[in-house]
Formats: sequence, C-alpha cells, structure tokens
Amino acid sequence: MNTDSLGYIFISASLINNFVLAYFLGICPFLGVSGKIGTASKMGAAVTFVMLISSICAYTIHYLLLRINAPYLQLISYIVVIASTVQLVEMFIKKMSPALFRALGIFLPLITTNCAILGLALFQTSKDYDMIQSVIYALGAGTGFTLALVLMAGLREQLDLADVPKLIKGTALVLLVAGILSLAFMGFSGLGNQ
Repeated sequence: MNTDSLGYIFISASLINNFVLAYFLGICPFLGVSGKIGTASKMGAAVTFVMLISSICAYTIHYLLLRINAPYLQLISYIVVIASTVQLVEMFIKKMSPALFRALGIFLPLITTNCAILGLALFQTSKDYDMIQSVIYALGAGTGFTLALVLMAGLREQLDLADVPKLIKGTALVLLVAGILSLAFMGFSGLGNQ
C-alpha cells in the first residue's frame, strides 16, 4: 500500500494504528463512557471534532513556530489549543443537549487531558504531514476512537444481559473484554505490510 495515500492514512489511523486499541491512548473515556452505545457514539463525535480542530491548529502552529525558529513552544501551544477547543465543545453540548452533558459527566472536560488528542498532534507533526494529510489523519483517528468506544459499548450492553460469574463482574470483565478487543484489532496490523 502507498503509505502517502490519503486512504492509507485514514485506514492506518482508524484500524491499523487505532489510538485506543493499538496505542492505548484515551483509555479513560474508553472505559468510562462505553457503558451505553448512545453515550459512546456522542463522546466519539465530540472527540473526533476536537481532534479535527486540534489537527488543523497543530499543523498551523507547527508551520508558524518553524518559521520563527521556536519549535520548543510546540507542546504548550498544542495544549492551549486543545483546552480551548474542549471548552468550546463543552459549552455547545451544555447549551444544545443538557441531558447528554449530564450523561458524559466528568469525561467531557477530561477530553482536555485525553492523551489521544495530544498524541494526534505530536504524531502528525513527527510524520511531517501536510494540511490535507493532517485532516485525513484526524478524521481516521476520530473514526477509530469512535469505533472502539461503540464496539466496547455494544459488548458491555450485551454482557449486562449475560449470566456472568460474580468473580469477574464489573471492572475485571471490562478490562478482559478490552484486552480481547485490542487483540482483535492487532489483526489489522498486517494491512500495512506488503
């Protein structure tokens, strides 16, 4: 596969190098918000939006900081952009859907400290992506994040209906299922090789 093609960048970010199931970034919302499919999909959409805006801003910031020869300001600049974007999303959700705002709870402001979003900005910078590639990378990463959340939520909803031994109920079962889901995604790693 051509590793510079936009399709490969998208597939790589969403499946092959899934931020949650391959890099283990963003585990907090993955485990905390994946109880119901509706909540998980909306959290995935919010994270995808923040990733998209952060990716565009990170590309611009990286370009400008290289122009003024101040790359050491990159990390702090990314953090400021991510925090600002999350505040915007939080205000929007609180105004438009108070029920969703309550359902997401503490996990909505925690998008600010979500390492998947900071990882996205740092990875795209290190891969030296142009603007279009950065946007596609962010959309792929957001899609992969949402996919992981929704898959986990679906599995957890099904497990709520199953007769599970008391020994592994709760957190132990969730971590076990997350590990198996991660192993399933490891099968996609062969897509990048020829």
